[in-house]
Amino acid sequence: MRLFVAIYVLSVLFCFLPCSGQAADPPVVPIGMDAYRQWERWPYQRIGVRAYMRSTCDRSGGNEGVDASHFLYQLAENDNVTLDVAGPGILYFARYNHWHGSPWRYVVDGKEHIVQETSSATPDQPQPNSVFLPEALFPNPLAWTWSVTRGSDLSWVPLMFTDSFRMGYSRTRYGTGYYIYHQFVPGTRFSSEFRSWDGVTPPAQDVLTLINRAGSDLAPRPGTPAGDQAQVREHHGEGALPATATLNLFEVSEGPTMLRAIELSVPRDAALAFSKARLRATWDGRAEPSIDAPVALLFGAGVLYNRDDREYLVKAFPVNIRYTADRVHLACYFPMPFFRSARIELVGTDTAIPGLRWSVRSVPYRDPANEVGYFHATYRDFPTPVKYQDMVLLDTTTCEGGGDWSGSFIGTSFIFSHAGNHGTLEGDPRFFFDDSQTPQGQGTGTEEWGGGGDYWGGRNMTIPFAGHPVGGPMNKFKDDYDKIESAYRFLLADLMPFGRNARITLEHGPTNESRQHYEAVTYWYGLPAAALLRIDTVDIGDHASETAHDYRSPDASAPYLLTSRYELGVDAGFAESTDQGRVTKGTSEFTLALDPRNLGVLLRRTLDYQYPNQRAEVSIAVPGTTDWKPAGIWYVAGSNTGIYSNPTAELGETQHVVQTSNRRFRDDEFLLPRALCEGRSAIRVRLKFTPVERPLLPGKPLAELGWSEMRYTAYCYVMPEFALR
Repeated sequence: MRLFVAIYVLSVLFCFLPCSGQAADPPVVPIGMDAYRQWERWPYQRIGVRAYMRSTCDRSGGNEGVDASHFLYQLAENDNVTLDVAGPGILYFARYNHWHGSPWRYVVDGKEHIVQETSSATPDQPQPNSVFLPEALFPNPLAWTWSVTRGSDLSWVPLMFTDSFRMGYSRTRYGTGYYIYHQFVPGTRFSSEFRSWDGVTPPAQDVLTLINRAGSDLAPRPGTPAGDQAQVREHHGEGALPATATLNLFEVSEGPTMLRAIELSVPRDAALAFSKARLRATWDGRAEPSIDAPVALLFGAGVLYNRDDREYLVKAFPVNIRYTADRVHLACYFPMPFFRSARIELVGTDTAIPGLRWSVRSVPYRDPANEVGYFHATYRDFPTPVKYQDMVLLDTTTCEGGGDWSGSFIGTSFIFSHAGNHGTLEGDPRFFFDDSQTPQGQGTGTEEWGGGGDYWGGRNMTIPFAGHPVGGPMNKFKDDYDKIESAYRFLLADLMPFGRNARITLEHGPTNESRQHYEAVTYWYGLPAAALLRIDTVDIGDHASETAHDYRSPDASAPYLLTSRYELGVDAGFAESTDQGRVTKGTSEFTLALDPRNLGVLLRRTLDYQYPNQRAEVSIAVPGTTDWKPAGIWYVAGSNTGIYSNPTAELGETQHVVQTSNRRFRDDEFLLPRALCEGRSAIRVRLKFTPVERPLLPGKPLAELGWSEMRYTAYCYVMPEFALR
C-alpha cells in the first residue's frame, strides 16, 4: 500500500513540470493565493479542473433542522465528519452558521489542525466582533464572521492538500455548512508550487491588500504607469437615456481586446428609474447579446434604493454601487474578452434618465482565442415559480443557440422577494456540470449562498464576494421599494469550471413551494466549443457493452436492477428511475476508447450509494499489456445512510440518529493523469476494491461494503476548437 501511494504521489508531482505532447498546452491554472492576485485571468479556461460544493443538507431532499447537522459519519462524540476527500486538491471556501460546530477539525494530509471562532468558548454568550482562530491564519478580508455577515462564518483562505482532506465538527448543535473545493487532472500546469497547507504560514499580505480594495477602482487607468504598460484605452461619454429607447454606449471593431472596466453614473434622483434599465453587450457580432440584464441586478443589487443613505450599496470585488452627494456610481471590473467587435447598449424604461455618464476601459488581448470565454450575465425572471421544480437560472444547452459551451460559473445576483417575504429563503442551490445527474454543487439554503444566515436578521451587509445589499428589516419597511430583497454571491478562487455544459438551479423556498417573484442574473464565462468530449461508455450488466469493452470482474455479483432516485429535491419533484449494475469486492477491468488529443480524462461512474465509503486503487495500462501504472485513489465518502445530530442546547450531547434516504443513485468522478492518457486512443482501466472498514458510529457493526458500478463514461479534456463565424 505504501509503495502504491508513493508512486501515486510521484505521478501527482508530474503536474508541477512543463507538459509536452501532441496536444497544445492549456492555460496555466492560477492556484492558491495566485487565484486572487491573478484575478485578471478570471476568463481563462481551467482545463482539467473540477469544482465540488458539499454541504450538511438534508439528504432526503427536505429541510430538516434547516439543512443542518447531517453528517457522513462520526469518528467520536467530538468528531462529526461533513467532508472527506481523497487525492490532491484545494479547499477554497467554507461556510458555517455562526460559531456552530466549532471547534472544527481540519485534517490535512493526515495532520489535524483545530480551527475555531471566538464564541466557541462561550457559545451561550457569543462574543461581538468575533474572529476565526488562529486569527493570523484566517484574517479579514479572507475570513468574516457573523457580526459582519449577519449570520455566517465565512472563510476564503485556500487550503491545499496533496493526499487527503477531512473536516469534522466538535459540536453538532445547528451544524450547518457548505464547502467548495477543487481537484485537478494530474499533469495540470499550475501557477506556483503545489504544497500542503502547513497550518503556520499566514495568507500573503498582497492578497489581503488587493481584496481590501473592493469598492475601489481595480482596473488599470490610462495615464498611470500600470495603465500605460497595459496600453489602456478609455471610451467615455454622457447624455440622456430616452424613455424606451436604446442608447449605444460603446461600439468598436478592432483586434482582440479585453474590457477591464464598465462604469456608469446617474443623478441620485434618477436612481430608482435607472434600476430597471437594461445593459446589453454583444461580442463579435453574435446573434444574441451575452449580457442582457437589469442594471441594478447586474451590478449586485435588486434595486437602486438606499434606505439608510450608505456610501456603498454594494462593495463587492468585481462590482460596486457607490453614492455621493448628488450621484450614484456603478462599476464593473469583470474582465471581458472579445476578438473582433463589441457593442454595449443601454435600453431605457418608461422614464427618461437625464445626466447619464459612462466610461469603458480596455486593453489588448494577446493570447489565443480558445484560452478564454466570453463574459455572460444571463437574466431570468420567475414571476410564479413552478411547484416542486427548481428554478433554472442557467442552462447553457439553450443559451445563445445552445450546443456545447466550456468555461466557468462565477456567481449570481438575485431578487428573492418583491414583497419582503423571507419565506422564500431556505431554497438550496444545485449545480450540475457536464451531463452529471448528481449535482456537483449542493448547498444548504438561499441565504447561506448569499453569505448570510438566519435571513441576515433582516439586516443588510456587503462584503467582497457575498452580500444582502437591499431589503428592509421584516415588518419595518419604509415603502414598496424597501420590500425588494436581493443577494449576491461571486466566485473567484472558488469558481466552478465546466467543459461542455452547465445547469445552475435554485430551489424556491424550503421544498420548492414558494410562489414569490424571483429574478436572477447568472455570471459565467463561456466559449461556444467543448473542452470535454464524451468518448466512450461501458454499461455494467449489459452483456453487449461488457463484451465490447472486455469487462472482467471475477468477484462481481450478478447484474441487478435498482429503482431509486438521484440526490435532487423533494420526491414530488422528480420520478424514480431504474438502472442496473454489479457490486464487486475484488477487481474490475475494462477498456475505454479515448481521443488521442486528450489532456487528461474525466472518468464518471454511476453507482449505488447504498454501499458506504467506496474506495478503490485505480491503475491504467495500454490495452493488451500488463504494465499497470498507478493513477490514484477513487474514494466516495459516506453513503445514503448518515447521522443526524442537532441537540437543542448549544453544548448538548452529540446525538446518533441514523437516517437512510431513498436516493441511491449517484454520479461520481475521478480524474485520470494526463501522462497516462495523452496520445492514446484507448486505455485499460483496473479498479481494485480496498475496503474502508469504518462503522457509521464508533463501536457499531460495519455495513456491507463493496464497489458499486453501473456505468463508466470517459470524457476527454481537449483545447476547445473555436473559430469566429
